[in-house]
Amino acid sequence: MSLLADHNLPFAIALALMTLLVLVQALGLGFDADADADMDSGHGDVGLGGALATLLGIGRVPLMIWLALFLFLFAALGVSIQALAASLIGAPLDPLLAAAITAVAAFPVTGVVVRPLARILPQDETTAVGLDSLVGRRATLTTGRASVDNPARARVLDRHGMAHHVMVEPHEAGSEIFEGDELLLVRREGERFFGIAVAERKLAPIT
Repeated sequence: MSLLADHNLPFAIALALMTLLVLVQALGLGFDADADADMDSGHGDVGLGGALATLLGIGRVPLMIWLALFLFLFAALGVSIQALAASLIGAPLDPLLAAAITAVAAFPVTGVVVRPLARILPQDETTAVGLDSLVGRRATLTTGRASVDNPARARVLDRHGMAHHVMVEPHEAGSEIFEGDELLLVRREGERFFGIAVAERKLAPIT
């Protein structure tokens, strides 16, 4: 059964859109997107929207990857449903009816496929959330010593548990943050974050 047949038109369009997304990402023309769009309040009560996003796998991988995967599965399932219909009843379904049935099936299937995919994708993916969403989160300085105008590298987990490595300098003039210190990210300017140490640094006793 040809993908370009009239009864497969919605699925051919979906496959074309998926190909376009892949090309856009490959050329570096993609955009940052916060995958869960404020569905997560950060206090454990995600509500109906957050529960639905979790079920569908939204937020486990960058939004562009989720969308491309959904379009691929929508096209694959749609063509399969049309082939099955032609085999069972002698003719494919109406394209709009087939598209509606396929969409209902493709959403949960995408959620199932995304879960193992999220575990094998690089965890430093910076497009999983917007950088502004990292402000207010705790980080750990991993390399060097940070001082004013001399940022150092820190590791911070976003709301989905994905790690980001960002450059941080102290928010307060005259202070320093040392390797291994935990800090609170309080603001961002461009690619640079500013943080405050969350505990006083313990000094070794003088002997």
